[in-house]
Amino acid sequence: MHSDPHDSAILDTLLMAAPDAIVICDQTGKILRASAAAHSTFGYEPGELTGRNVRILMPETLGTLHDGYIARHIATGEVRILDAMRDVEGRRKDGSSVPLQITLGGIDAGGAQHFTAVMHDLTRRRATQNALSRSQRMDAIGQMTGGIAHDFNNILTLLIGNLELLELRGLTDRQAGPVADALHAAQLGADLTQRLMAFARRSDLRPVMTDLRAPCGETLRILKGSLGENYTVRTDFAEDADMVMIDPVQFQSALTNLVFNARDAMGASGDLLISLSNVTIDDTYVAQETGIRYGRYVRLSVGDNGAGMDEEAQKRAFEPFFTTKSDAGGTGLGLATVYGFVRQSGGHVTLYSEPGLGSNFGLYFPAVHSDAETVEKTGARATDTPVRIADSQMVLVVEDNPRVRKLSVERIRDLGFSVEEAASGDSAYLMLKEGLPVDIVFSDLVMPGRLSGYDLAAKIADEFPQIRVLLTSGYASDVVTSRMAQGQVFDILHKPYRQAELARRLQVLLDPPAGG
Repeated sequence: MHSDPHDSAILDTLLMAAPDAIVICDQTGKILRASAAAHSTFGYEPGELTGRNVRILMPETLGTLHDGYIARHIATGEVRILDAMRDVEGRRKDGSSVPLQITLGGIDAGGAQHFTAVMHDLTRRRATQNALSRSQRMDAIGQMTGGIAHDFNNILTLLIGNLELLELRGLTDRQAGPVADALHAAQLGADLTQRLMAFARRSDLRPVMTDLRAPCGETLRILKGSLGENYTVRTDFAEDADMVMIDPVQFQSALTNLVFNARDAMGASGDLLISLSNVTIDDTYVAQETGIRYGRYVRLSVGDNGAGMDEEAQKRAFEPFFTTKSDAGGTGLGLATVYGFVRQSGGHVTLYSEPGLGSNFGLYFPAVHSDAETVEKTGARATDTPVRIADSQMVLVVEDNPRVRKLSVERIRDLGFSVEEAASGDSAYLMLKEGLPVDIVFSDLVMPGRLSGYDLAAKIADEFPQIRVLLTSGYASDVVTSRMAQGQVFDILHKPYRQAELARRLQVLLDPPAGG
């Protein structure tokens, strides 16, 4: 592609500013130009794609077919592959896949064929669609379950009523035993349908204005004896937690379910952390991560260091009758009733878990405050808007989940930082040993490989003391991962977090210590 300097400068400007990935290649597949978004989408350094074959951006199966498609188009003029919009999978530099919506165009430039691909990253859209699909699926299950439970309640009412009439009218000793057993079974069935109704959000709630610290404290006092001495329970209740409108009895039941669920996951002993905090969802990033509507919430977090759940178990954790402990007598209704109660209360439930490390449940309840408080807090939010706080300082983002890593890189770049990324603690440590100039390392806590986030932070503190470290985790606190800390304490930013909170924590690391 040849053009005068003016046209080339205009094209470079367009490629730098384009929000979507754009790649221009010749008929052999050689990449002639690539936009800035193309490099970031596929995980390459600026300019690294130029001169490479476009097949490196495709899965192997598609790459094998690509040359044939192009050759057929050149030979026959067939335009089927051009101008049509289609969904495909791309391949990042680290080998992970990225969902794309792609449109191809062709042009004859001085007798040579050139092709342009415009690719829109569907990662966020897919995440939103998956969250919506899960919500709709749970709603559908809830509607079906509620209808069945309602009809079953009518049947149980007839059974229990007639059995009690038989008892009142006098029974022989031989008759009394079977009738008592049948009545007991019917009452168990009634209890089962009540829990199903709770999941279906058809419980008869009696909400009152509540400071959640009170029912939390009361519930934990009651449960202390049931848990035993082998379980350590720690609490972290914010003094300024907002009031919420909930049914205190149902809330205590939900917390009890979560505590016993954690106990069962931990086995013979373990650590449990229960915390309360105010959370404001007013940031696109956080809303996408959790699926929660914008607003102010009080979050109850219950974290344990038990067995954890795999991805499939997490997807189905709140479904009625799904259980991972059927051998131990689990019914699969505990978490389902928690989910139903929170949703009926206008809130939302999140789950973060890692097999072998533990789980953290987050219950979000809408905060209730006076009009004066609303004006005050709404006005304060304007000052929370994150601004560029850096002047090209370098942050190394360490995260094994490619989607989370991509989002973290984007968020930190928005704050004015230069960013490098690594998919594991091991690769991040190697980059530092090779001399990568870094001001801050922002690392996930739980990652595959030899070095966890804690291990990486400990090595940095020992070998690169000039580098600051900020860890992030989906757990309620270090209750799960403190065993990895090796006696050192590091700052943790808990997921999900607001952009303003990320900016504040990074700013603290940039500022010199007082008196320094």
